Amino acid sequence: MSTVIRVNNAGKKFSKSLRQMMLYGARDIVAGSLGLGDAPERLRPGEFWAVDNVSFELRRGEALGIIGPNGSGKTTLLRMLNGIFMPDRGSIEITGKVGGLIHVGAGFHPMLTGRENIYVNGAILGMKKTEIDRRFQAIVDFADIGDFLDAPVRHYSSGMYVRLGFAVAVHSAPDILLVDEVLAVGDRDFSIKCYQKMKEIRTQGATVVLVSHNEYVIRERTERCLYLRNGRPQAFGPSEEMISRYIQDGLKDKAARRPASAGQLSAANGAAGASSGRRMEILDLGLCAADGRRVDGLDSGAGFLAELRFRVLERVESPFFSINFYNDAGLVYAANSAYEGVHFPALLPGEGTVRLRLPRLDLPTDTYYVSVIIGEGEACYPLDVRHFAWTFLVGRAPNARGLLKLPAEWQLEVSP
Repeated sequence: MSTVIRVNNAGKKFSKSLRQMMLYGARDIVAGSLGLGDAPERLRPGEFWAVDNVSFELRRGEALGIIGPNGSGKTTLLRMLNGIFMPDRGSIEITGKVGGLIHVGAGFHPMLTGRENIYVNGAILGMKKTEIDRRFQAIVDFADIGDFLDAPVRHYSSGMYVRLGFAVAVHSAPDILLVDEVLAVGDRDFSIKCYQKMKEIRTQGATVVLVSHNEYVIRERTERCLYLRNGRPQAFGPSEEMISRYIQDGLKDKAARRPASAGQLSAANGAAGASSGRRMEILDLGLCAADGRRVDGLDSGAGFLAELRFRVLERVESPFFSINFYNDAGLVYAANSAYEGVHFPALLPGEGTVRLRLPRLDLPTDTYYVSVIIGEGEACYPLDVRHFAWTFLVGRAPNARGLLKLPAEWQLEVSP
């Protein structure tokens, strides 16, 4: 397949001061007109590299995830790919039409109606009026904003901006679709529809670049991933490996300030994971021995029971549950009801418990950090997440030589 994105040692610098940035910008314009521009690699006082020395290639039909902590340069890189920012050093080569959803409300005029902005935004994305006319009803149907189509978009909520913006972007027949975290402000049904649409346009040959903090979304929607930290690439490769690297670094950052005792919910993580307006919430996770006793740890190979308590605030169709064990190297074991073909009935408002039973917990001896995800549907849309909120110790099994003891059968045959 042909290469559609080629990034070679790309970098972008900014100034920490708006006033200083405007001053530098004016100087650069004057110096550039006189052929006296500064070397782009040189940082002037107050400047920093928002993106530094990034290189990768993407082929037609591939999906790339970009992950990293806040301030790592993810959105800046996406804007460079979209042509909003030009690199200060290195190069970016794009082949094909780009459709981007990078910022809520980007490409819309606040005083124009949604109907009028479809034409404005479509033109920005390179569509001719005849193309927009032909696809207009499909855009409207996908956005599903009802009577607000003929209202000025300045009255729109963030979710309505996302609906209309994404609808126009995916119906512009892009060769490359760039999507930032903006889908997080949309409602559950629309987000699922967006991810399904991304999958559809990929089958038609489009390349997708997706920025998200949600490791679950990156794992499910992309094959390769770029991990950024402080503007610099840390690693580039298969998404599962990059997520493990990202999580490993996050665990190292949190290790010094982890207050929770083994088997207990970390108040800090619990507060960070909670969110108002959820349709389903995690209440507690009990890590137990096979007989149901809550424990802080078990010997490798012992029977294990996890009891996850949750609250349903609104009806949830096709719920799924995931309990994941990490050590300092990354993800070690993931139990996911959807992946394992377990289908639960719809849940009505109230509280409930789901149990995961393992006849043998054959994990190597180590201290594990446990994360929980609960969500809905075949698309595995997360409704609540607790990252590394519990710790659990797996000890050495009795009579084991090595880190774990596996079930074994011996058979001896002797010839006379």
